[in-house]
Amino acid sequence: MATACFASEDDTVHEDRNTIFEDFYKLVQRIEWYRFSLLILLPAIGSIAAYFVPLQGKAAIFSLVYFSLGMLSITAGYHRLWAHKSYEANTGVKLVLAILGTSSGQGTIQAWAKNHRAHHRYSDSDKDPYGVNYGLLYAHIGWTVLKRDTRLVGRVDVDDLSKDPIVKWQARHYLLLYVSMGFVIPTLTMGLLFGDWLGGLIYVGILRVFLVQQATCCVNSLAHWVGDKPFSSKGSPRDNLAVALITMGEGFHNFHHQFPRDYRNGIQWYSYDPTKWLISLLHWIGLVQNLQQFSKNEIEKSRLQERQIVLDGEKKMVDWGIPIEKLPWMSLDEYKRDSRLGRRLLLIDSIIYDVNSFVEHHPGGAEIISSNIGTDASRAFNGAIYDHSTAARNLLASMRHARLTKPMLPRKQ
Repeated sequence: MATACFASEDDTVHEDRNTIFEDFYKLVQRIEWYRFSLLILLPAIGSIAAYFVPLQGKAAIFSLVYFSLGMLSITAGYHRLWAHKSYEANTGVKLVLAILGTSSGQGTIQAWAKNHRAHHRYSDSDKDPYGVNYGLLYAHIGWTVLKRDTRLVGRVDVDDLSKDPIVKWQARHYLLLYVSMGFVIPTLTMGLLFGDWLGGLIYVGILRVFLVQQATCCVNSLAHWVGDKPFSSKGSPRDNLAVALITMGEGFHNFHHQFPRDYRNGIQWYSYDPTKWLISLLHWIGLVQNLQQFSKNEIEKSRLQERQIVLDGEKKMVDWGIPIEKLPWMSLDEYKRDSRLGRRLLLIDSIIYDVNSFVEHHPGGAEIISSNIGTDASRAFNGAIYDHSTAARNLLASMRHARLTKPMLPRKQ
């Protein structure tokens, strides 16, 4: 009986389909359905419901205010206070930030700060819990809804968080606080004050939570993908003004990864960093203290070093002539001899230049430059006749021909 030697086109298509289905099945198995429901399905339901429930002006204003409060509790609280210890706060401030933080649905302080410390310590590596090296979508939201072996995440020290009574209290009551602050209070506020119960639930509750989450996720994704690197070109963190605008100042991410303990992200007074302004205000009225801030000198070191790296890269794209150390040697006698034989060579500061193609184009006239052929024109070039410009010196460098050898001194008897 004959045996088929080649698979048919239908068999190939069938195998491709099987591969696609297998990959899809593996992906579905990795989904953390509890988180997927809260982060994806619930907002989807809220978006559909919003089609049937018009957005009222008061609900829009309350949503914006509550969005800002929730975001600030994450940036000033979860991030700069607990994850980086950028300042110290009294119990009242910590309690307010911990409670308001639950309104954003981003988990407990301890879990959030632990992941963030791992992100900084192992940034852009396989141990980074939301490393952009896994892809933009994964860094944005994939890491929150897909199961991952926690043993692969880099270890960090969180003993200080484990001993913080506010952090422990929030962890014990997180679910109750999340439901209350995220959905119940917005619904009751809009319902009791303005009779807009559904508007409070949909816009101030579900969709606001979703927007705060997505804005925060942009720091993990877009601020590692698009933007400038004024302080360090190493790694993916970038300064992104658009991200700063939607996250109360968290978009200056290149600076933040270089100086993570600084309570500021935007270091200029005009930089859009409401989180910095809030912390400064609380410090001014005495509610927080020990603000961590890198000196201007240390920051300028990084900025200037990065500018130098950029300049060095740009300089490599320009023809500066043959490097002096790669020029051949020529003795003074050889220089004078070749000049007498008709070569238009010029000696300036121990470097010999072949100016044959330039003599007729010399701005001062061909006669001046021709009169110095075969001589030492250093004094004339450097001011005796004309102190040449930087541009002239750069042009001359493109004509380098040789280095002048030092004449051998007679051996002492």
